[in-house]
Amino acid sequence: MIAPVLAVVLAGALAGMLAGCGGAPAGVPAPGVSSGSTSGGSSSSPGVSTSSTSGPTTSGGSTVPPAWLGTRPLPRTADGFGEVEPTPPELRDRRFTLPDRLPQLPGRGFAARVATPAPASVIARSTWARGCPVRARALSWVRLTFWGFDDRRHTGELLVNRAAAADLVHVFRALYAARFPIEEMRVTTKAEQTAPPTGDGNNTTAFNCRPVRGATTYSQHAYGLAVDVNPFENPYLKGPLVLPELASAYRDRSWHRPGMILRRGPVVRAFHGIGWGWGGRWHALKDLQHFSRSGG
Repeated sequence: MIAPVLAVVLAGALAGMLAGCGGAPAGVPAPGVSSGSTSGGSSSSPGVSTSSTSGPTTSGGSTVPPAWLGTRPLPRTADGFGEVEPTPPELRDRRFTLPDRLPQLPGRGFAARVATPAPASVIARSTWARGCPVRARALSWVRLTFWGFDDRRHTGELLVNRAAAADLVHVFRALYAARFPIEEMRVTTKAEQTAPPTGDGNNTTAFNCRPVRGATTYSQHAYGLAVDVNPFENPYLKGPLVLPELASAYRDRSWHRPGMILRRGPVVRAFHGIGWGWGGRWHALKDLQHFSRSGG
C-alpha cells in the first residue's frame, strides 16, 4: 500500500473537466502531492519530459506516487483550463495505488453494495445541489471492489443514477474479472469543481452536477449516467488541448500501459455490453475516459 502521507490525496480531481464530461478540470492540492508538466514536447516524443522514469516499485508493479502529486496548480489559460505541459517522467507510465477511503467490502473476490436512494451523508459530500437535473432520491450509492495497480483488491464508490446502478455493477464485475487496474474510485466533491487545476488527477467517477463547459445544458454526468475511467491514462484530446493537462504522454495509444482503455479491450467491451457509448469513438475530439448511456 501507499505511504500514509497520501491518505488525504485528492490528486488533481477532474470534476467535470471536459466539454464531454461537464466542465473545467479541477485539482485539489493535498499534503504529499503536486503536479508537474504535461503536453508540450520533448525531443523524443511529443508531450513527454525526458528525465528519469517512474518512482520505486511496490508490490504487483505498482509505483509510489511522487510527493508533489496533486499539489502544484497550473497557470490557467483564457479558457479556464490549466496550461498543457510536458508529462513529468514519473507519470509517463503511471501505476499508482492510492489508499482506499472506505472500509473493505467483505469477501475475497468481487463484491458490490447498492444503496437506493443514496444516503443523505453521501449526497451532502457530492456535487448535488438544488437545481441539478436529477433528484437526489434518484441517485444510488454504489460501493464495489476493483483491482488496483498493486494487484490487490480495493473498495471504491460511485454515485450513479438508480436506473443504471445494476448495469454498472455488471460492468465493474467484468473489469474486476479482467484484472483491469484502477487507481482510485470516489465521489466527486463540490470543492473539486472550483479547485485550481493540477493536471494530474486520476479519479474514476460518475455523478458530477455541472453543465457542459461553454453551454447551458448538463452533461450526462449531471444525471449520473456517465462514468470516467482512469482519466490520466485515458485523457480528453481536442487539437492541442489535453485533459488532464499533464497527460500528453498518453496521446500515444500504441504504447500500451496498464490502465489504458483500448478499442478492443475489456473496458469498451463491458460498457458496450450494457449499451453505453465510448468517447474514444468520437470524431471531432476523443474523450478516451468517458462512457455514457447516451453515447455523448
